Amino acid sequence: MNDRFLAVVNPAAGSGRCGRLAGPALEKLRAAGMALEIRETHAPGGGIRATRVAYAQGYRDFLAVGGDGTSYEIVNGLFPEAAGGERVRLGFLPLGTGNSFLRDFTERGADHAIEALLARRTRPCDVMKLTHREGVLYFINLLSMGFAADVAVLTNRRFKRFGHLGYLFGVFTCLVRLDRRAFPLRADGDTEFDCRRCLFLSFNNSKFTGGTMMIAPLADTGDGLVECVRWGPIGRLGLLGNLHTLYDGSHIRHSMASRRAARRIEFSLAGPVDVMVDGEVLTLDCQTLEVLPGALDVFV
Repeated sequence: MNDRFLAVVNPAAGSGRCGRLAGPALEKLRAAGMALEIRETHAPGGGIRATRVAYAQGYRDFLAVGGDGTSYEIVNGLFPEAAGGERVRLGFLPLGTGNSFLRDFTERGADHAIEALLARRTRPCDVMKLTHREGVLYFINLLSMGFAADVAVLTNRRFKRFGHLGYLFGVFTCLVRLDRRAFPLRADGDTEFDCRRCLFLSFNNSKFTGGTMMIAPLADTGDGLVECVRWGPIGRLGLLGNLHTLYDGSHIRHSMASRRAARRIEFSLAGPVDVMVDGEVLTLDCQTLEVLPGALDVFV
């Protein structure tokens, strides 16, 4: 086994912020005695490929230097090979736009992340496994359909260069459009598919998305469950009046909202839909969502 960390760096993360700050942050870790091998990524999928090669070479410690999308690529480079085998560990240098996953554990960002790495402080983390018509993917934060995915698609295509402000532009543009539709699914022992129209569905391992939105306040990264949050077909005025509640998690108390924890979700979609997965925007024909309990150790 290789005792060095593979640091996967996305210089473009955070509208180039990562490229400016990654060097000094990594040198700080090296100065404290951490052995690092660095791989920069410059195209989608680069982190997945670099991680797979490193895992085959014996690396078991990885560092995501960027945002949620960087850790997403590392996780998909590790699994399914890492499932049930030798433990792998993932740390974070949150230098991207959202950095949502780490917010479950701290608001101190990179400082806290560096402390956890130097102290070798870890905890088990569940990994979500999504099977879709074209294959399988893995994530540790959340997957969203509906409004949240629509916002992510629009933000990535038109407003990404504005950072968090761009995300807010996406939110208000989608508020004007407000597409409410059904995403048929059933959870665990349900006999019938839930075909009700909704504003969004979110399948969460951790609490936050978009950096500061607390979509799933009851999510727990180590409970072996996926937290499912649904908000029914609320109108524009109702959503506008309650938009602030998405930031403190109180939206789940709204009369049109509901949540449940489950081990397995089965979908019956009419075809592919836009989804947002750990900061990445994809179009998938989703089939099942399952939990791999405690499959990954994270430095937090």
